[in-house]
Amino acid sequence: MGVSVPTTVCVRALLFASYAEVVGRGAVTLTLTAPATVRSALWELRRLPGGERLPERPLVAVNHTHAALDTPLSPNDEVAILPPLAGG
Repeated sequence: MGVSVPTTVCVRALLFASYAEVVGRGAVTLTLTAPATVRSALWELRRLPGGERLPERPLVAVNHTHAALDTPLSPNDEVAILPPLAGG
């Protein structure tokens, strides 16, 4: 009797500032094909109206930790898409 491997991964994507404006919302639930990565989440976000205006390589955090495009995603992860940050 084997362990069942999920075929999809559901994550919550958070968009901030100008990214939320171009997509028209600040949060989206995404259902991704497993195995899922940050790259696959961004691909799905770009399919939303206005999503094509998201940058190719935005700053991303997964569960409050900086993440690369190839970072794997697990069910119920939170993926934050962050606009460029400026300090002062």
